[in-house]
Amino acid sequence: MTTTEHRPDGALTDDDSTRFADALRRADLVAAELRATAAERDRANAAPLAEIDLLRTHDLLQVGEPVEFGGDGLNYAQAQQITRRIARGDTSIAHLLGYHYAQQRIPHLFGTPEQAEALSRRNAEEKLFWGGVQNPRGGAGLELTRDGDGFRLNGRRTFASGASVADQLSVTAAFEGDLVFLSLPAGLDGFTPLGDWDNIGQRLTDSGGVEFRDTPVTRDQILGADPLTGRELSPYQQLVTPHWQLAFVDFYIGTAQGALEEALDWTRLHAAAWETSGLESASDDPYILELVGELQAQVTAAALLADRAGDALQAALDTGEALTAEGRAEAAIAIAEAKYLTTKVSLEVASRLFEIQGARATTSAYGFDRHWRNLRTHTVHDPVAYKAREIGDWVLNRRAPQFSLYS
Repeated sequence: MTTTEHRPDGALTDDDSTRFADALRRADLVAAELRATAAERDRANAAPLAEIDLLRTHDLLQVGEPVEFGGDGLNYAQAQQITRRIARGDTSIAHLLGYHYAQQRIPHLFGTPEQAEALSRRNAEEKLFWGGVQNPRGGAGLELTRDGDGFRLNGRRTFASGASVADQLSVTAAFEGDLVFLSLPAGLDGFTPLGDWDNIGQRLTDSGGVEFRDTPVTRDQILGADPLTGRELSPYQQLVTPHWQLAFVDFYIGTAQGALEEALDWTRLHAAAWETSGLESASDDPYILELVGELQAQVTAAALLADRAGDALQAALDTGEALTAEGRAEAAIAIAEAKYLTTKVSLEVASRLFEIQGARATTSAYGFDRHWRNLRTHTVHDPVAYKAREIGDWVLNRRAPQFSLYS
């Protein structure tokens, strides 16, 4: 089953390009609406139900599903461009959307063709929102065990973005010593969101802990064919982690783009020239102009590297099961390079905006600090120093990143 409608040479058709452009336009409308209330909603720290409905209303939840099912037929790199646009308005909601797109693709990596197609159809027709219980750190982990003809899921995870507000859950668990991927409908018995997310940033991502207690799982909800254990993941399946990492890259750089744009708008309208500058407008201050130029150049460079990372992952995905270990490594390294730079640049932009705007911009009502808080909260998700080390080891020693749910 294909999820795009391209010419045999891989080029986009006119219809592909039109659908992509229309999806980007819808994303820009949503981003503008989110930006208008972002500071207020960040302070309120409510569950992101209204925001998910906004994405659903603008047909952004099913963009990666085939056109014949009711989606836009976008490839994965294109879908994460939507994430980047949303991040310009609200980093938390872009986080949820980027994860959502990654989790929708997991059945295509690990499920049978029948499972992947059935979930694809449901995604497109019902506009499902996917939450994830996949972060491997924190809690006692999740274990799947046999229970007669079925299975039971038990355990706890500390971080589970969007899980309490999701229509469908993408879950990783241990089963007889191996890693398995599950796709579960929301509302199952024994599933309890802990409601304990209270971090300084990404406040609207519903990223608190969850617990499963004897949750019933049926065989068809476990992705893949029998036997469920004893198989090695192919290089193609090992692209699962670069899916998530590309989502991070795109909402980091999208946040930087939106934060800089917001700061410049505020500066044009409200910033006052420094009293010894001899200028009438802050927009003519040479030091401000230098800083704006420096930050804009960094953002542009990071965005281009993010585009390159998306192209590399998409090329690997398009190769399919013929992908080699070296091909997988090259895609992972391209994303690691983008992850490293977008992390550094986005934090730099978010922390230096006030040098452009001036002291009045620190008023809490504006909420400009949310950009740094959001980025700082997520960019320690997995230390970017390890990405730099992976890049260095590949360039110097040609050692590929070891597969994990972080690499």
